[in-house]
Amino acid sequence: MEEALLRAVLFGTPILLASLGALVSERSGVVNLGVEGIMALSALAAFGVALGAGPYLGLLAGVGTGVLGGMVLGLFAVTLRANQFVAGLAVAALGLGASGLLGKRYEGLPLEWTLPEGGMALLAFFLALFLHHLLYRSRFGLYLRSVGENPKAADLFGVSVDGVRYGALALGGGLIGLAGAYLSLAYRPSWTDGMTAGLGWVAIALVILAAWEPLRAVLGAYLFGLLFFLQFRLQGSVPIPSEAFGAMPYLLVILVLALSGRARAPKALGVPFERGR
Repeated sequence: MEEALLRAVLFGTPILLASLGALVSERSGVVNLGVEGIMALSALAAFGVALGAGPYLGLLAGVGTGVLGGMVLGLFAVTLRANQFVAGLAVAALGLGASGLLGKRYEGLPLEWTLPEGGMALLAFFLALFLHHLLYRSRFGLYLRSVGENPKAADLFGVSVDGVRYGALALGGGLIGLAGAYLSLAYRPSWTDGMTAGLGWVAIALVILAAWEPLRAVLGAYLFGLLFFLQFRLQGSVPIPSEAFGAMPYLLVILVLALSGRARAPKALGVPFERGR
């Protein structure tokens, strides 16, 4: 039982970090479907830098790559006011494609120094607490929620809607980048193409399951982590095809999306903002 809970927390950590990143951007009104690609590219950047400069600089590289990914999404979704769903899918495809192409040279290389899984998991938990405090106990959090609910009213009160959304995308991108760095520097210290394995999409579904609340995301992430652990632990011990176990977490994602109509999203989510309109 203790082992199951521990593995649930450790495997749920990248899902938690990525979902917190998506949650921040979506609370500002920007849909982020680029999570999977940003995670993959951040994992590659973190691993590549860690090989030559150590894991902590690699961690910074992963976070920085995530911030850059958030800014790219902001360019399309905020500045150019493109369709946010299309822009997010484009960022996801770009990140996955670039990481797969650029990462071939790093496949099979060992990483001498790694980051502690437990320390990173604890950091993710405290980041969820910090994000909750930021949303509900800070001026930036007030601006963020206002922009996500009613950007026109926020603009009338002198809040820079685009500025807040860029700030949310930068913070969210950094958290997603941290999730990618955790994968390649702590959980599975290596680089392989496809190592994110759909976790970014799980994180997006978790945001809906958590009703855009950071503390609920903690429990949801650990639940998904437990399902992934059981998927590997129960294979071979019960007469059920392994494919059924592999599909368990993603079946839960489908169930979450099917029930998502009961969760109230930020009112301005997915709606581009233009002053005077």
